Amino acid sequence: MPLQLLLFIDERSSSQEHLQGIQNYLEALKEDYPFELQMVNVAEQPHLAENFRLVATPALVKIAPQPRQTIAGTNLVNQLEQCWSRWVQSAKQESQSDQESSSVSEAVTYSGELTRLSDEIFRLKQENQELNEQIRFKDQVLAMLAHDLRNPLTAASIALETLELTDQNPDQQKVEKIKKQIFRQAQTQFRIMNRMITDILQTAQGKDAELNIQPQKLNLQALSHEILDHFQDTLARKCLNVKKDLPQDVPEAHADPELIRQVIVNLLDNAVKYTSEKGTIKVSLLHRTSQKIQVTICDDGPGIPPEKRESIFEGRVRLKRDEAKEGYGLGLSLCRQVVRAHYGEIWVDSDTNRGSCFHFTLPVY
Repeated sequence: MPLQLLLFIDERSSSQEHLQGIQNYLEALKEDYPFELQMVNVAEQPHLAENFRLVATPALVKIAPQPRQTIAGTNLVNQLEQCWSRWVQSAKQESQSDQESSSVSEAVTYSGELTRLSDEIFRLKQENQELNEQIRFKDQVLAMLAHDLRNPLTAASIALETLELTDQNPDQQKVEKIKKQIFRQAQTQFRIMNRMITDILQTAQGKDAELNIQPQKLNLQALSHEILDHFQDTLARKCLNVKKDLPQDVPEAHADPELIRQVIVNLLDNAVKYTSEKGTIKVSLLHRTSQKIQVTICDDGPGIPPEKRESIFEGRVRLKRDEAKEGYGLGLSLCRQVVRAHYGEIWVDSDTNRGSCFHFTLPVY
């Protein structure tokens, strides 16, 4: 039974210098005992290096007869001198047992296939775990959606019923004022429902789904004022103070208006949610560089722990403080997805118990 050997090499010049000496030494050993030798370039077949658990090259692996043995390093010839007699003796003993053996090429093929199958099993396990997590998450979201939609739906329904009753009031001036208030209230509730549904549908597409970006010239100052106007009733209910720093000389952005509107609305919704009554929210624009505009929305809420300031953008992450609040932990994930699709960045600065500032950047038109 011949010895079966694998010689692993790489493209480094230092390895090539030792290779010729190893080959010459092995050629001389053929007269002592027959062996099969196959050379393997680790750059071309890295799976084999992984399968044989190599930590250095050049390396010589005796794959048969068993047990497998590996020697490696620049002193490979010296190590081989010490091992050769033992390897020959084990091969002779294996020959006397009359056991069949495969060729070195078959052994290499088997090892490669074994590694490939192991990788495939690992990949399938990962996919299975991700699918199970998605199923659990969607079940959880459906349950929350059914529960949370009741609140704005009920409020909108009451607003419309109240609107119908105002027609019986003879004071038309008062009726018109009530109608405007009710109309705004209904608009707010329908906006909340629309945001919930949008978040769910976007998340259902998966984190790798591509957004349909339609960038155009966008006046961020005008958009911010428009959004804040729609939030007037929401801000008034908590007696929140809004500080605006929206300079007129900020250049226009190159962005999708509807998607950026969704980002600002999400961040402003969060600011309102976490700011206590009579608290302060700050909205500002900054022309950072000739290529970037920064939008910042700050609250004076409880803040975000340092270890959570990155994970909150990953989606499906909810802080302990949020468990009693509406939402699914999807908004910030969608915000990052939108901002990155515009080649921008989004991040948060926060002091525990002193509030948070969310910033994102967009390209200048």
